[in-house]
Amino acid sequence: MDSGDSLQQEVFLCQLSDLEEMQSIELTIDERRLFAIRKDNQLHAYWNICPHLGIPLNWMPDKFLDLDGSLIQCSSHGALFEIDTGNCIAGPCSGDRLKPVQLRNEGDSYYLTVNQSLPAAPINLRAQALADLEDS
Repeated sequence: MDSGDSLQQEVFLCQLSDLEEMQSIELTIDERRLFAIRKDNQLHAYWNICPHLGIPLNWMPDKFLDLDGSLIQCSSHGALFEIDTGNCIAGPCSGDRLKPVQLRNEGDSYYLTVNQSLPAAPINLRAQALADLEDS
């Protein structure tokens, strides 16, 4: 898939009961990473891309929250984001926001909705460098 593509079929994310309050889960779809955090018995989901550098936010698998466990924190530059809105409230991308993932719930089950736009696929720098060497 290229930039501007959309999700062609609904994808199961998880059951709300799979997660404790303020626990997160990660998923990769067509090389695009996303995460969801359970807060106040709801899931808040975002594409795992910092608006500052375009890199993943987490410092370890499923670890997205700051030390207080109340905000999403970028592991590279410490930017802080509200869980409910994805708004950056501190750091180099202050005023920007995370790109939300659209979810649909059916009882306890949550799904990524069909036809939502996907972020650009990440660039494999090693593969690109090798391809550039072959071209020269």
